[in-house]
Amino acid sequence: MSWIILIVAGLLEACWAVGLKFTDGFSKPFPSILVGGAIVASMALLAIALRELPVGTAYAVWVSIGVLGAALSQPLIFGHRLNGFEIFFLLLLLISVIGLKISASKTF
Repeated sequence: MSWIILIVAGLLEACWAVGLKFTDGFSKPFPSILVGGAIVASMALLAIALRELPVGTAYAVWVSIGVLGAALSQPLIFGHRLNGFEIFFLLLLLISVIGLKISASKTF
């Protein structure tokens, strides 16, 4: 269950990171309130997930989900194209997150 909570926390992190673009420097009240709520919810869920998960692994996964979500918003929301290098390194990040998940329960 902690992994599901962590994934939701990461998705909320991506939402608030992208949402910052719509706040116009926190000068627009409604988007700013939504971003603030997403920040609080994301942090709270991360804290809950940390009850059972190692902090280094959980934090790396949380940040990576946010990075991937923000990067994918470029072409999906803002119409900016990702170049081949960006796609390659985002895939490496995704592979790293999967590796962290798999290795979190294994002892070497």
